[in-house]
Amino acid sequence: MKWQKESNDLIKKQAGEGMVILLQNWKKRQKRHRVYRAALCLALAVSCLSLAGLLYYYIDCSIPSVINVRAGQEESFQLGVPATGEIISVSERGTSNIPQGAVNIDLSRKVTLKAAMESGYQMQVKLFGFLSFKNVDIRVIEDQELIPVGAPIGIYVKTNGILVVGTGEFQGGDGVSYSPGKYILKSGDYIRKINGEEVNEKDDFIRQVEASGGKEILLTVERDGELMDLKVTPVKDAGGNYKIGVWVRDNAQGVGTMTYIDSEGNFGALGHGITDVDTSTLMHMEGGTLYQTDIVDIQKGAAGNPGEMTGMIIYADDRILGDITDNSTRGIFGVCNQKALEMGVREALPIGLKQEIKVGPAQILCTIDGSTRYYDVEITAVRLDHDNVNRGIELTVTDSDLLNVTGGIVQGMSGSPIIQNGRFVGAVTHVLVQDSTKGYGIFIENMLNH
Repeated sequence: MKWQKESNDLIKKQAGEGMVILLQNWKKRQKRHRVYRAALCLALAVSCLSLAGLLYYYIDCSIPSVINVRAGQEESFQLGVPATGEIISVSERGTSNIPQGAVNIDLSRKVTLKAAMESGYQMQVKLFGFLSFKNVDIRVIEDQELIPVGAPIGIYVKTNGILVVGTGEFQGGDGVSYSPGKYILKSGDYIRKINGEEVNEKDDFIRQVEASGGKEILLTVERDGELMDLKVTPVKDAGGNYKIGVWVRDNAQGVGTMTYIDSEGNFGALGHGITDVDTSTLMHMEGGTLYQTDIVDIQKGAAGNPGEMTGMIIYADDRILGDITDNSTRGIFGVCNQKALEMGVREALPIGLKQEIKVGPAQILCTIDGSTRYYDVEITAVRLDHDNVNRGIELTVTDSDLLNVTGGIVQGMSGSPIIQNGRFVGAVTHVLVQDSTKGYGIFIENMLNH
């Protein structure tokens, strides 16, 4: 009996332990299920937020911040988004023919506007007709005609101050490496003054540093649009010259294409700004000159190599085409002389606004074999992204003659006019590095709004 009782106790004990183990395993499974459900819910929430973010980005990119319309003419466009637009304000100048809140526009279908000559309107875009999304400026502009040029130009730009390309070390007279400018100056800085005196020539800057005799110098520097005074002490190098260990530049040269000449003899070119090759910053320009140039060699583009047009620039007075007055993200601009005006021999064309550009055939005007002519391209996409300044037009070169010579778009063709349906719609700006037959262009209205 005693043995049977002990056996029963053992069975109960084992059964209890088994129940405990089962309970523990069940709790572990429940915990794993809770963690799994939490992870699943988190992943679902992240996915929903990502999808909402992508949808927001898509709609935001589909609605430009600025829409230009011609005064007194009907303009049609279609954004294809589930939204309505309401005119909420007009320019303070003049009297509007559209009272505030009187007009609602369905942006999901074709819209036609006709505006009087005023400085513009502001439209509030509402998603699904009730959710305020963004405001869009509608600018009323005069119709304009431009002469497409498409000729190569030599460019010389003088910086406003001395551009700091970078800092480096040099060996001092004692054999130790020095870099006085490190942590004081940085790439993209513009040195405007040295010890209170303006400086614009690289050689003059180097001369003044050497003349310091090792005494501390005061540099007035422009950085990110702000002026600041910085102190640095030059050190004598192994050759006995005083240095601060910076690489500097005071000018830039290159080859591009003139885009247009307007009725007042002003030109626009490139479709993008002149940036420093090392720092990729837009160069602050003191002045610049356009020169007549001849293309002497063309390196054909290929996958991974965009190719290049090499031009010969002779810096002589009789080769000058005009003065560069502005270097912006939208191109270079200035005033033509008589020699440049003689290049504008083609008939002026009306401009085409971005909402008028269609996916389909177009042409670009450029100079490849010594003669300026049109070449066939295909516009494959029109991007209305509000922050897309230079790549609103996507295009592919289809002309066999151009493909045989250049392989498509090459460096030096920036600024080549883009023409579609008899309208001047833009200019070539970039080439796709992995496929030289494809590239991008800027809307001509962006260039005119520099």
